[in-house]
Amino acid sequence: MKAAIFEALRRPLRVTDVADPTPTRDGVLLKVCRCGICGSDLHITEDPVFAAQPGSVLGHEYSGEVLEVGAEVKHLKVGDFVSAAPLYGCGNCDSCLRGEPAMCRQMQLLGGGYAQYAAVAARHCRKLPWGISPGDGALAEPLSVALHGVRRSGLKPGDKVAVVGAGAIGLAVAFWARRLGAAQVAVLDLHPHQEARAAELGATAFLCGGEDLSARLRDQLGAEPDIVFECVGSPGLIDHCVGLVRPRGTVLVLGLCTPRDHMDSFRAISKEVHIVMSVFFDMHEFAMAIEALDSGHVRPQGLISETISLAELPTAFEALRQRTTQCKVLVNPFMDDIQ
Repeated sequence: MKAAIFEALRRPLRVTDVADPTPTRDGVLLKVCRCGICGSDLHITEDPVFAAQPGSVLGHEYSGEVLEVGAEVKHLKVGDFVSAAPLYGCGNCDSCLRGEPAMCRQMQLLGGGYAQYAAVAARHCRKLPWGISPGDGALAEPLSVALHGVRRSGLKPGDKVAVVGAGAIGLAVAFWARRLGAAQVAVLDLHPHQEARAAELGATAFLCGGEDLSARLRDQLGAEPDIVFECVGSPGLIDHCVGLVRPRGTVLVLGLCTPRDHMDSFRAISKEVHIVMSVFFDMHEFAMAIEALDSGHVRPQGLISETISLAELPTAFEALRQRTTQCKVLVNPFMDDIQ
């Protein structure tokens, strides 16, 4: 099969032929329909902390069609369309049995989506309901990450919210915050590229960074926000969010920051700010994300900005290291066959 493989840090991915994967007795073989390009994959290819292995296939936001099922698989059959949760757990511990593989001691983040076929444990797949396209199903993973963050924030109906970062996760947070009852959601970014998309997904305001941002945010919301979501992952941004949130408010951290960070702890403790970290999701949230793809007048498909072929992936992947007008770029591994 064709796949885009990781070769070394800070080198572009390379599309080549690799062996077809084989499903285990408790797994399925998927024909990959779509795979989203995630900011985490950009980090993985440039930061040694992730210890990516040469020859590995990245891509963890994918949907597919079931082509083969292992002997022990009962809930899926050939021809089903599914979204795959990339959180591998042992399947037997208390965390896994609760539907929380991210908390399993054996948890691994699985890739494999930047390829034509992928083998995955059937317990990490959820069948797509009728009416949801397999292409849209690739959004289930980033939507789940955002939903988990919103739930961990303790958001209540009527809350005023600020989202720092207008990338795919930040905009998905805005979507969920409004869906779960936030009265106002202001999205903050350095550039206005995603202003229209933010509004489409439910945001009530969009502010570009600059002087007097705190004052402009207060004017927009009518008060300091109850919750500020950090969705970028750069050093100093948690501290920045502490400065934006109201006293005794919550800063929810979703941004992936690998360098050591710093903050004004005296300001944080003086305001009694509640700082909460969030990573991954559970399988109940994964199911909720799939349901959201086919309900409501505000639909998260607005996150999708472009669909590209596998051959185009390396170039598009490198381009996303710079700020662009793109949001969620999906890869169709069989697009070249269609053209």
